[in-house]
Amino acid sequence: MKKRLLVLFVSMLVLWGLSACGSGEESGGEASGEDGDLKIGISLPSATHGWMGALIDNAEKQAQELKEEQGIDYVMTNAADPNKQANDVEDLISQEVDVIVMLPIESAALSPVGQKVKDEGIPLVIVDRELENDAATVVVKGDNEGIGVNAGKYFIEQLNGTGKVVEITGPPSSVTNQRGSGFQEAMEGEEGIEVIASQNGDFSKEASLEVMQNILQAHSQIDAVFTQDDEMALGVLQAINEADREDIQFITGAGGNKTVFENMKEDGLIKATFLYSPTMVRDAVTIAADLAKGEEPEEGLVVKEATQVTKDNVDQYYNEDSKY
Repeated sequence: MKKRLLVLFVSMLVLWGLSACGSGEESGGEASGEDGDLKIGISLPSATHGWMGALIDNAEKQAQELKEEQGIDYVMTNAADPNKQANDVEDLISQEVDVIVMLPIESAALSPVGQKVKDEGIPLVIVDRELENDAATVVVKGDNEGIGVNAGKYFIEQLNGTGKVVEITGPPSSVTNQRGSGFQEAMEGEEGIEVIASQNGDFSKEASLEVMQNILQAHSQIDAVFTQDDEMALGVLQAINEADREDIQFITGAGGNKTVFENMKEDGLIKATFLYSPTMVRDAVTIAADLAKGEEPEEGLVVKEATQVTKDNVDQYYNEDSKY
C-alpha cells in the first residue's frame, strides 16, 4: 500500500512538473511570437529595367526597416520568368512564411500559385499587376486605367482631334490591359485620330527601340506615340532620333523616370508622363507586416494617383539623385 502511494505521489509530481514546463513554454511563445517569429515572403521579378530595379530597392529597404524596428524577418526572391516565380512562391509557402508580397511577372501565369497561397491560409499582398482570380488579400497598384485615360485626353487636346497615333504596349498583364483600355476609352468618338500601329515593347527600352524602328519603316507619317512606360518612351525617342524623323510631334510615357523628366526640362520630344512610382511597394510591405501580426486590412485595394507631369510642373517631381 505504501509503495502504491509513493508511486502515485511521484506520478503527481511528474505531471505537475510537466504542466509547469508547458505553461512556461506557452508564455514564452506568446512573448517571442509578438513579432520576432514573424516572416514576410517577398516574390518579385528580376530587375530587367530601371523601374523594377527601383521597386526591388524600395522593397528591400522597407523590409529591412521593419526588421530593425519591429523584429519582423523577411526573405526576398527574384525571378526572370513566370515558372521560376511560381516555384519561388511555392518555396515561400513551404517555409511557412506568415504573409507573401508578390508582383506577378504575368497575371495569368501566376494566378494559380496565388490561389495556392490563399488555399494555404496565407495572406497575399499583390503589387502592380493583378491576378486573374480573387486570391489577393490586398492589391496595391497605380491607377493604370487612369494613365490610359489621361494620356488619351492629352492626345485629343494636343492633336486637336486629328492625327495618326502609334501605341507601344507592355507584355500581357493587367497593367497593359488597363492602360490600353483606358487609352481606348478616352479615344472613343474621336474619329479623326487613328491608331495605325500597336506593338508590344515589353516594358523595355531596347525592345521598344527595335519595335519602333520597324514601325517607322512601315509608316511614313506618324503624329504622336503613346507608350505605356517611360523606358519604352526612351527607346521610342532613340529610334525617332536615329531615323531623323521630324513628323512626330510628341511622345508620352508612364512611370516618372528621371531621364524622361530631363527630356521634358530640355523641351524634348517627350512632352508628358503619368506618375507610377516604384515606392508603392513600400506600402505593400508595410501592409504585409500588419497582416502578419493578425491585423485586418483597412481596405482591399490601394490605388496611387496617375498624376500628369509636363514641362510646366516637372520641377516638382524631378530628383537628380533618384535611382529611377
